Amino acid sequence: MFESLTDKGFDIAIRNHAGAILSVDFPEISGELEKALLEVEIPAEELIGSGGGEAPSTQRLRRRLYEVEWPKHNFDFRLIVDGKETVSNSHEIDHVRWSETGNIALEIEWNNKDPFFDRDLENFQRLHAQSAISVGVLITRGASLQEGMLGIVQRCIEKHGFIDESEMVEAFGMKDRTKRQREAVQKLLDRQTPFSEAFAKQFVNDKFGQATTHWSKLKDRIDRGVGNPCPLLLIGLPASVVKE
Repeated sequence: MFESLTDKGFDIAIRNHAGAILSVDFPEISGELEKALLEVEIPAEELIGSGGGEAPSTQRLRRRLYEVEWPKHNFDFRLIVDGKETVSNSHEIDHVRWSETGNIALEIEWNNKDPFFDRDLENFQRLHAQSAISVGVLITRGASLQEGMLGIVQRCIEKHGFIDESEMVEAFGMKDRTKRQREAVQKLLDRQTPFSEAFAKQFVNDKFGQATTHWSKLKDRIDRGVGNPCPLLLIGLPASVVKE
């Protein structure tokens, strides 16, 4: 499954028979998800302008999913014993695809702190145990995108010829940088590091560092069995989705 995505460099991992379930019970829904992902394009400028938060292009992916009936949904669970409520839980899911054969829950973790993976996977586990969903899907930054982020940001700065952060704030609509961030870049400049390299190192380490949500952090959780036995589809966005 998802050959078009793997051909384009997407990371794909399937766990707990999710592939069999998606191919037999949800072939059309799997196709619409694949099509939406193949349309993802992120200009390098948006990575910088978003300040490391969710890029506008990722927001467009969300809107695309909303258009094909993957709305946000809040699952509420209540356990009542002899008329008394003993358990009450609520799980908000970014996107849920409803169908007669079952439901698919999907979360996008573009750039959060990596413990959010635990939250998502444990929510999938609980929802699956209650027969509320058939498959859980997680989308994050792929391995090639995480590894290539420094080069992407540096080349973008060089392409535009920036030599000062104030130019980037104006051109990209980037948020004003903190004193700490500016000082970190200045220390590198004082060591004769070119501006594009100095800014890229500080920016990527600060905003897209190892403690954020990306493929290897997600893979770590899966290898430890977090989320089991819920059927899972994991997708990593590749460097190829970034347009330089």
